Amino acid sequence: MTDAVVIGSGSVGVATAYFLAREGFDVTVVESHPSSGQGQNKAAIGGTRATHSDPAKIKICLDSLEVFSGWKEQTGTDIGWKKGGYCFPVYRKDEEDILKGILPTQKRYDLNIDWVDPDRIREVVPGINSEGLAGGTFSPDDGQVSPLLYSQSFTREAQRLGVKFRFGENVVDILLDGDRASGVRTDREELHADVVVNCSGGKATELSKKIGLDIPVMPDSHEAGISMPMKPFLDPLVVDMRPGPEGRTSNFYFGQNHEGAVIFCYTPNPLFPGEDRRCTSEFMPVIARRMVDLIPRLKNLIIRRVWRGLYPMTPDGVPMVGCHSKVEGFYMAVGMCGQGFMMGPGTGRNLAHQIATGKPYIDSDVWDMLSPEREFPEGKVEALK
Repeated sequence: MTDAVVIGSGSVGVATAYFLAREGFDVTVVESHPSSGQGQNKAAIGGTRATHSDPAKIKICLDSLEVFSGWKEQTGTDIGWKKGGYCFPVYRKDEEDILKGILPTQKRYDLNIDWVDPDRIREVVPGINSEGLAGGTFSPDDGQVSPLLYSQSFTREAQRLGVKFRFGENVVDILLDGDRASGVRTDREELHADVVVNCSGGKATELSKKIGLDIPVMPDSHEAGISMPMKPFLDPLVVDMRPGPEGRTSNFYFGQNHEGAVIFCYTPNPLFPGEDRRCTSEFMPVIARRMVDLIPRLKNLIIRRVWRGLYPMTPDGVPMVGCHSKVEGFYMAVGMCGQGFMMGPGTGRNLAHQIATGKPYIDSDVWDMLSPEREFPEGKVEALK
């Protein structure tokens, strides 16, 4: 018997387990992989931004940034935190209207961000193509972290607090006692607990259906890559929202990490639904042209490797976090929409506090925007959410 079982030790699962232990819970984590962070966490490019348009994401990620930036001082462990900000350069009125349109919401929810002129963009992004540059937004408190160092450190700190990790073990069913979750059944044995937390990423729908809950999480895949290290020159992570050539990409983003490597990704158009993680032949030619067009000095990059990871998406592009009224004691933090890494610490901290006290740290009206029982509006998912 344990107080809480957390399903999954990815970006969200390790943080949830750690903060539950901080709240005084006896916690067991069940993970199918041989160690933490071996699912979609290791496919993340490490960007950590509160620069969203959705209020709940802004507040959760502000919490995450507080954890990331203070982690080394708190634990003595370097997780590759680099405070360089996020920059969205603008060349077209379409993107200018979008970014200026969401600035009031971002500021209302305490995000440190401003529209800046072209000179400031050239200052924070040295060597950027100046032709047609109209300005952009810059949020200096955002940054980057190493996903693998993060998951390793959170696991170790959780273990120091008594959290037990059961690696290489699969959850096959959720145990119920009436209308209350009472534990999980794995491929080895039953684990009984008062609280079950579903942090299973792309498997969220499959597991939730076992107890009669319809949780719409639909994975699609995105490709990324990393270069050999080079002399540091770029502080922020840069997001170009323009559609790519021939409409084959929606936006692309990249940054230089704490070791000097340039790490990059784009949103394909059309998307690749499903769980196929094989690399494509078109990724490097497409993103190379976009990166060199934006910053010509990147033409000499030596690429080390590429990979694909999954974005477990919800219909509205916003995660589902919290409890479900139909099953008492069953909580979830799923459908992170490709932002589970940057949202992990903030989600875990607030969810653990909700489980322990009945309410999160952030305002409840904002937290409720993440409810698994909300209605999903029709229409296209907003790119910047």
